[in-house]
Amino acid sequence: MAPGPDDASAPLAGPDAISFEQIRERAYELWERNHRPEGFEIEFWLLAERELRNERERRKAAHEPAPSGLGPPSG
Repeated sequence: MAPGPDDASAPLAGPDAISFEQIRERAYELWERNHRPEGFEIEFWLLAERELRNERERRKAAHEPAPSGLGPPSG
């Protein structure tokens, strides 16, 4: 059965998407780390989403082979 629109753990879009739950957890961690300020929910949400996307991109780049001809020089 496919996840429904109310499934909080469902990815937002595509197989590499970050789930609502992952963003929520990271935003909460950031909020706690910053002494739980009031009124910054959107800022922490966006920061969490940006951090998770950057982490995913770094992992993806680290696992992709270098394009031919652009590797380290041999000799």
